Amino acid sequence: MAKKESAQSIRKFLPGTDCAGRGGCGFPSCAECAAAIAGGAAVNLCPACNDAAIAEIAKLTGRPLESAKHQKAFVKCAGCAAGHGQFSEMESCEAAVKSGFEAGACTYGCVGVGSCVAACTFGAMKLVEGKIVIDDAKCNGCGACEGVCPQNLIHMVPDDASNFIPCSNHDKEEVVLPMCGYGCIGCGDCADACPRGAITVTDDCASIDYEKCVGCDACTVVCQKKIIVDTYHDLTKLKGTVAFVQCRGGAENNKAYVYSGAVSCKEAAANQPDGICHYGCAGFGDCTLVCRYGALEMVDGTAKVDPDKCVGCGDCVRACPMNLPVIVPYKGAKLVPCASSDAPEVRKMLCQVGCIGCGDCVSNCPDGLIHLENGRAVIKAESCEDCQICSYVCPNNIISGRVIPEYNYLQVRSMAAANKGGAEQ
Repeated sequence: MAKKESAQSIRKFLPGTDCAGRGGCGFPSCAECAAAIAGGAAVNLCPACNDAAIAEIAKLTGRPLESAKHQKAFVKCAGCAAGHGQFSEMESCEAAVKSGFEAGACTYGCVGVGSCVAACTFGAMKLVEGKIVIDDAKCNGCGACEGVCPQNLIHMVPDDASNFIPCSNHDKEEVVLPMCGYGCIGCGDCADACPRGAITVTDDCASIDYEKCVGCDACTVVCQKKIIVDTYHDLTKLKGTVAFVQCRGGAENNKAYVYSGAVSCKEAAANQPDGICHYGCAGFGDCTLVCRYGALEMVDGTAKVDPDKCVGCGDCVRACPMNLPVIVPYKGAKLVPCASSDAPEVRKMLCQVGCIGCGDCVSNCPDGLIHLENGRAVIKAESCEDCQICSYVCPNNIISGRVIPEYNYLQVRSMAAANKGGAEQ
């Protein structure tokens, strides 16, 4: 078969829509890609071809069969902090980046104009409230979107990849934390836990080598910020810790703060009226605003954590000016919902549901895991065996316990991968 005729036959098995020369084959059109294959280029030169199409091309050319590249696009940004409102009227992402970023915005993130959406001729990308959403069913991994992103956020990854780090920010932790709830802080815990050495941290930002990644979820489990996305499993079940609010009596506090004119926990902490516990929950819900998982709600003026939704990321800990949320073990612990440093006598007058400092729990704990700190009981939760004796002897009935569902198979496997450096077989 003549080369021209061969190219025309090959063209029939390439995608029906050209990627305008932006795809991974390196040619400006499918016709030219087909001509290159007819001239001796690899039968899987087009990254958008599936195995069936490549098999037909190999048959036409009489060359060895090669597997498809099986890729999909991934945007290495959660799309939350680069200032979408600022750029909404821009004609392109490149123009948006050149115009500059507002103070406090992420200069590494997605600007949300959608140049990649325009570049995708297969309808696999769309812009939803300033965020790029990829339809995996339509994405064929052609790579046309990859080259148009001025922030270099779009990458082709294996279509069976399950773990993703949606961040490209290289700023230090102290800059990232107030900027973006999904920002990588470069702690390196994921790299240390990965049994395959598939994760590296470069300039304070982690990335995954998909040629090494086996999807064991070890990185997902240990991630301090809980930003590593696992597309196969329920992230909220893969955790070692959750948040706990050290107060359950914020209702009276909230009334007093509202009367004083405060509208946020931060304002309440700066101007505290007399006659209330200055260590309790202010009740305005600053912590609920930063929780990405809907794990916090305000109940009777007090923040309450849903341990089934909480992933232990610590965003609420950083948001609370009263320092009430703390990170505690997910499975099995008794906890004291009180953070007051007032004398026990004062505490009794101000709050009916706080620790009265009697010490009964301390003297009765069989493992010696409870001590008094500023006249308030503190439990070493990570070692608690949940024997329930402290709850039984507490005269004020304040020591809390949680009913935690049993670990499922995936949790056991993932925790083993994180703790032992390898997935359970």
